[in-house]
Amino acid sequence: MDLNSIHNVYFIGIGGIGMSGLARYFKFIGKEVAGYDKTPSEITRGLEDLGIAIHFDDDVEKIPADFKNKENTLVVYTPAVPKDHSEYQYFIANGFEVQKRAAVLGLITKDSYCFAVAGTHGKTTTSSILAHILKETGTSITAFLGGVSENFNSNFLIEGSDYTVVEADEFDRSFLHLSPTVACVTSMDADHLDIYGDKETLEQTFVEFSDKIKPNGKLFVRNGLPIKGITYGIEDDSDYTIQNITITNSTYLFDLVTPTETIVGVTFNKPGKHNLLNALAALAMATTLGTPLSRLAEALASFKGIKRRFSYQINEENLVYIDDYAHHPTEIDAVYEAVRSAHPNKKIAAIFQPHLFSRTKDFAPEFSKSLTRFDEIILLDIYPAREKPIEGITSNWLLEMIENPNKQKVSKENLSTAVLNSDAQVFLTLGAGDIGLEVNTIKKTLSEMSRSS
Repeated sequence: MDLNSIHNVYFIGIGGIGMSGLARYFKFIGKEVAGYDKTPSEITRGLEDLGIAIHFDDDVEKIPADFKNKENTLVVYTPAVPKDHSEYQYFIANGFEVQKRAAVLGLITKDSYCFAVAGTHGKTTTSSILAHILKETGTSITAFLGGVSENFNSNFLIEGSDYTVVEADEFDRSFLHLSPTVACVTSMDADHLDIYGDKETLEQTFVEFSDKIKPNGKLFVRNGLPIKGITYGIEDDSDYTIQNITITNSTYLFDLVTPTETIVGVTFNKPGKHNLLNALAALAMATTLGTPLSRLAEALASFKGIKRRFSYQINEENLVYIDDYAHHPTEIDAVYEAVRSAHPNKKIAAIFQPHLFSRTKDFAPEFSKSLTRFDEIILLDIYPAREKPIEGITSNWLLEMIENPNKQKVSKENLSTAVLNSDAQVFLTLGAGDIGLEVNTIKKTLSEMSRSS
């Protein structure tokens, strides 16, 4: 596939966070871009503001005429799109160049100095920190992120083309399309068992990913993972480590130790040790360019965060509301530890929307254990995403497993009422589905409740 001969790029599932970044890229380099998505969103509205035509019905007739020329049109699709999708079937049947998002990302980045962040957790935060650090230190980069950076209010950044930053997504083995120069593996917990079957197969695929690194490239690995590489960790014997950690007003202060030097008094303002590890991984990867460590550390201090990654919506003395993308038990545990350290001795209510029937089924005992730790649990229905229901796997089924009497299952329509009836001081919304669409409503409800009390 020669991108130079492509004039039109059509996206099936253009509203996805990874797909929209690619759409922005192709629009930026002068291609004609259009696409389909299931529902309008803030992301699709942002794309439409760039002049990208989007429709929301699976209807071949709504594909713009120019994009029905197979000689100069590339079709990009996400694995979340069902194979019986009529537009997908149209392009396949008529011999178009049809490629997965991951394959196109691999093609774009293969000739660049590519930083790729892999791992079952932490990819978005680590790659966003890395992109921010490199941008702030004047590096010529293009970044494709899995979340919206609060520093540049986008999931796509282009400040040049010498270097690229991408998330290496393990879902559907997508990251095997990449050939990075510098890579990182943040975690290898069991996940996507609908794809891999078991943890051992998942881990072996991460090893395959590590074999994709270019000759003379580097692999950074969180200490303790069953994969060889340059290690990083907190207060241990890793090659790159963070020591002497203190917390003041939810801001970390620590010493950064590398194989060659130590920087004292580095600051970072995202709560949770999981975020410290993400910052350390990003710093370790950035050192490969030879930028002075002091400049990298200075850039880290101005990192604001990513939307839906421990994002404060309200942060007052007696009322806190945080929104987070956590959708796996390990991620929920990390959020719990972070919120407990940032807001000790306060009652915490977790509003959780399970993501995927298969994930809920595979990790139900772990979910129940993680959620039980909160003072109050409010469960929404399972968000199906790409899946059909599995008989017996429901939020009520999960609710019964949670060993905490202060729990309830509510509909979205009754969510505001449940929030109003709670006496919690800290509220969390957790999940990777469409729970993010409820954030503004919950924020408004809590703000009104605060003013009236």
